[in-house]
Amino acid sequence: MIDTLKRRFEESFSRPARYVFSAPGRTELGGNHTDHQLGRVLAGAVSVDTLAAVAPNGEPVIRVQSEGYPLCTVALSALAPDEAEFGSTTSLIRGVAGRIAALGHPVSGFDAFVTSRVLPGSGLSSSAAFEVLIGTIINHLDGCGLDAVQIAQIGQYAENVFFGKPCGLMDQMASSVGGIVTIDFADREHPVVEPLDFDFASCGHALCIVNSGADHADLTDEYAAIPREMGEVCRVFGKEHLREVDEAAFYARLPEVRAAAGDRAALRAMHFFDENRRVEKEVAALRDHDFARFLTLVTESGRSSWLYLQNVIPTGSTRHQELALSLALASRLLEGRGACRVHGGGFAGTIQAFVPLDLLESFKAGMEAVLGAGSCQVLSIRPEGGILLEEVQG
Repeated sequence: MIDTLKRRFEESFSRPARYVFSAPGRTELGGNHTDHQLGRVLAGAVSVDTLAAVAPNGEPVIRVQSEGYPLCTVALSALAPDEAEFGSTTSLIRGVAGRIAALGHPVSGFDAFVTSRVLPGSGLSSSAAFEVLIGTIINHLDGCGLDAVQIAQIGQYAENVFFGKPCGLMDQMASSVGGIVTIDFADREHPVVEPLDFDFASCGHALCIVNSGADHADLTDEYAAIPREMGEVCRVFGKEHLREVDEAAFYARLPEVRAAAGDRAALRAMHFFDENRRVEKEVAALRDHDFARFLTLVTESGRSSWLYLQNVIPTGSTRHQELALSLALASRLLEGRGACRVHGGGFAGTIQAFVPLDLLESFKAGMEAVLGAGSCQVLSIRPEGGILLEEVQG
C-alpha cells in the first residue's frame, strides 16, 4: 500500500515523495460525550490509519490531494478562519497550519497525497486522524517540537474554529497519543493522559466496530445540541462545564434545571455525572484484569447513552433508526455475553461490540447479513499515534 501511495504522489505532483506519515483512527472505550464537559474518557488508537506521502515544495502553500477528492490548496499567507470553508477538508488544513503558526512556530509549504483506511462515517474519527496527520507532518518538516498532546489540541482547535464543529478533545488525543489511554480533561490546557497496557484478545474477546449504514451528513445540529444543552444546565449554577457543577446541587435544584434547560438537557447532565464516574470504574477494572466487570460497565454506558444522553436516534426520525437496529441486532447475536454500545458522536455511524471469540464468526455473519458485507470490522489496538512511518531514500 505504501508503494502505491508513493506512486500516486509522484503521479499527482511530478516528483518523488520524501516521507510517509501515518495517523490512526480511534475507538472510544468509555466516556461518551464527557470530554467536552472537562470529564474523563477511556479511548484507544486502532489498527486502521490515514496515510500521507509528502514532500516539501519550497512554496508558501500547502497542497493536499486526498484520494478520490479534489485538490485542496491553502496559502500560508491566509491562515484565518473562513466561514465559507466550514465543514470542508481545506478548513482543517488551514486550521492546523494556522494554529501552529499562531503558537509561534514556522510553517512551510508541502505537497501531500493522502489515502485513508479510516473511512468517513466509520465512527473511528476520520477527521481527527486527518488533523493529527497534518499536525504531525508540519511538526516534523518544520521542527516545531510539539508533543502528542499539543498536536491533539491543535487538531481540536482546527475542528472547532475553522471546521465549525464543537467537538471535544478525546478523538484527537487518542489518535495522537496511541495505545489505550485514559484522559482527564479537568484542566483543559493540561489534560492528564495515562496509558493502559491491556490486551482485549487475551480475555477471549474481539473488538468489533459495526457500521450501521447511517450517514453523519446533516447531523451537525444534533451533535451541537448536546454540549449546548449541557451548557444550559451549567448556567443555572454559574458554571461553564458540567465537571464544575456539584452533582448533589444538581439533583437538589432539579426542578429549577428542568424549568431553565428542559428535560432532555437534565437527562443529558445525568448521563454525564454517571458516565464520568463510570470511566474511573472501567479503568480500575482493566488495571485489575477484571474483564467481566469491564463488560458490565460497557453495557451500562451504552444503556445510559441511549436512555439519557439520547444520541442513538436522530430527533424525529422514525423510518430510519439504523443505529438502534444495529444495537438490537448485536445484542441478540451476543446471546447475553460480551457487550455492545454506541460510541463516538452517535446518531449515525457505528456501534462497538466486544465479542467472545467463539461467537465471532456467527456475530460477523449475522451483522453483515443485515447491514451489508464489510460492515463489521475486527480491529486491534495500535500502540503508536501520529508518526513518521518512512523517510524515502534517494
